[in-house]
Amino acid sequence: MATSSQNSEQLPRDGLLPIRTVSNLTGVNPVTLRAWERRYGLIKPIRTPKGHRLYALNDVDLINQIVNLLNNGMSISQVGQVLHQDQQPVEVLQDQQEYDPWTGYRQRLVQAIGLFDERILNQIYTEALSLYPIELVTHQLIVPLLRELGDRWEQGQGSVAEEHFFSVFMRNKLGARFHHHSRDARGPKLLAACLPGEHHEVGILLFALAALDRDFRVVLLGANTPLTALPDVVEQTGGHAVVLSGSQHTPAAVVEKELPEFVKQIQTPVFIGGQVTACYTQILEASGAIVLGDDFGLALRTINAQLRRSPSEPNR
Repeated sequence: MATSSQNSEQLPRDGLLPIRTVSNLTGVNPVTLRAWERRYGLIKPIRTPKGHRLYALNDVDLINQIVNLLNNGMSISQVGQVLHQDQQPVEVLQDQQEYDPWTGYRQRLVQAIGLFDERILNQIYTEALSLYPIELVTHQLIVPLLRELGDRWEQGQGSVAEEHFFSVFMRNKLGARFHHHSRDARGPKLLAACLPGEHHEVGILLFALAALDRDFRVVLLGANTPLTALPDVVEQTGGHAVVLSGSQHTPAAVVEKELPEFVKQIQTPVFIGGQVTACYTQILEASGAIVLGDDFGLALRTINAQLRRSPSEPNR
């Protein structure tokens, strides 16, 4: 007869999901899932005899609940108190005036950037990614930080060298992740590029990674891409949509003349994101392009919904 310890080794597989599948379903990377388990005890997956984690469907629901709480402004430690004490989120937020983690992260990153210390910069960025989903880190930390660095430079509080230093750091980090993850995507293909005159490509890289996390395939063309070159690229790659990014410094001629001409040339949808959308919303919409907001998750849902409505799509 098998002992109880032997029986415990024979774990049920029906309805259990490996960590990679759970990551794809929830958008939370495996490193973060492990940190939530080890450091905060938020989730408790079953272990196989070889130590692999398996998650039940109620674990997936719990992870989605955690993500929702984080999206509503909680820190990871506050989430733990809500789950462990079975309290309502509003009670914790009212009773505990906890330091805003994103403000703290931004202040630490600005200090590291001012010192041009890549080692400390990498430690802080890695710490944030280990505790929070990549989309939340992007939306709450990196995008606001990029804006803060730009504002600091314009106000004379920082230097253009600081902005360039951080941009190069992020480009290297994001580029490595992009090339690592791009092999696995199987969904619709997006062409992602910066508008002519736009040399800051961190934003389009962040978007590309968010798209890969949702199984989109991405052809990344980078900074300062001539719109006249894109129709041939769309045809050669079989792209399902074009996503363009620009800043408030995008030349008016690009928005008012070049973009409308480009949209008329191709049959695939054209989406526009970045701060250029706040400066030229009406002109962009009149051109036939579809304006996206700052929230990458919402932007990708908009793209997906538009592609589903598209009467015809490339076959590649």
